[in-house]
Amino acid sequence: MTVTLTDDTGAGRYELRVDGAPAAIEEYTLEHGVISFNHTEALEGFGGTGSARQLAERILDEARTRGLQVLPVCPYISSVIGKHPETYLDLVPADRRAEFGL
Repeated sequence: MTVTLTDDTGAGRYELRVDGAPAAIEEYTLEHGVISFNHTEALEGFGGTGSARQLAERILDEARTRGLQVLPVCPYISSVIGKHPETYLDLVPADRRAEFGL
């Protein structure tokens, strides 16, 4: 099984593909070093497979690599951060964490 992550910057959308098939998407906006993750969706046939979780972890890791601050507007992304605060909480500005229940 081959899993790839693509970033369509023009559309503001990450896409996780499994063996070439779109499995999950994340819509985002990026401004001034801050990325807002707005909507996560596992696509038809991939619900319950862990594709959304894998997408979330990959995009959060990429945000860290790029030195971006994260605003988890999407409740799913916020929940992933909340479940793994030791790994991801520092990506969210401290003065904005309460806004996302973190």
